[in-house]
Amino acid sequence: MINPTGMNAEALLQQIRQFSNQTQQVGNTSATQGVNFADAVANGIKEVNTLQQTAATQRNAYDAGQDVPLTDVVISMQKSSLAFEATLQIRNKVMKAYEDIMNMPV
Repeated sequence: MINPTGMNAEALLQQIRQFSNQTQQVGNTSATQGVNFADAVANGIKEVNTLQQTAATQRNAYDAGQDVPLTDVVISMQKSSLAFEATLQIRNKVMKAYEDIMNMPV
C-alpha cells in the first residue's frame, strides 16, 4: 500500500531499520571514542535548525505558487515541529537533572 508521501511500507520499514542501525553505531562510537557532549548538543541543535529552515523554505515556495507538493510541505513542517518538541523535552530533562544535582546535600 502506498501512503500519501509516495513511500511504500517496505521502504518506510527499511528507513526505520537504517536509522536504528545508525543510532547503534553512534552509541558504540561514542563509547569508544569519547564524543564531546557540547559537540553532540551543538550538532543536534544544528540539525533541528536545518529542519526548521527546510520547512520554512518549502512553505514559502508553496505559498509563492511553485511546484511543491502540499504533502511534502506538511511532512517537513511536522518533522520540524517534532524535532523542536524533542529538543525542548531534552532541555527540560537536563535542567531538571542539573537542579537535582545542585540541591543535593554535600
